[in-house]
Amino acid sequence: MNAMNDMTTTPTNSFIQRLIGAAALDVAIYEEVEADRGATGQAILVVILSSLAAGVGARGFGGASLGTIFFMSIAALIGWAAWALITLQIGGRLMPEPQTRVDVGELLRTIGFANTPGLLRVFGVIPSVTYPAFAIAAVWMLLAMIVAVRQALDYTSTGRAVVVCAIGWLLSIALSVVLGLFFGPVVS
Repeated sequence: MNAMNDMTTTPTNSFIQRLIGAAALDVAIYEEVEADRGATGQAILVVILSSLAAGVGARGFGGASLGTIFFMSIAALIGWAAWALITLQIGGRLMPEPQTRVDVGELLRTIGFANTPGLLRVFGVIPSVTYPAFAIAAVWMLLAMIVAVRQALDYTSTGRAVVVCAIGWLLSIALSVVLGLFFGPVVS
């Protein structure tokens, strides 16, 4: 009986290994996270830490107040949530492949881990590194999102995942800009 349990148990990676694998765009890590319902809390933690990294890193843009850090963190979190919702709608409902099965938990876990490169935004706190840190993190997160969406929605075409993620990315950036214009702190 014990040998049978060992055969049916799948080894899982640690949280740190998952972060490294997600950042490395490792398909096996995204498959593992997709299948592991216990990884939901880890995915949420990645999104929160990445959002906080954006808030702290945004200090390099000249906004050193706690209000700016808080606002940028919340804006990053809302931007991720918008991207996730748009991705769900476009990828799962408007552009599914025949084998696509939409499971919100699986999608949110994989795209939560796709936010791992966003942790690099914390280096934006260094003024000379702010723009490169945010630009590199944004592109890297887009690439990770493409892998995550392809795996979570069981796409056979990476091109379809690219289209879904690019549309979602552009719409979520637009939402973040609008929120920033109307509710953001004034930078002088």
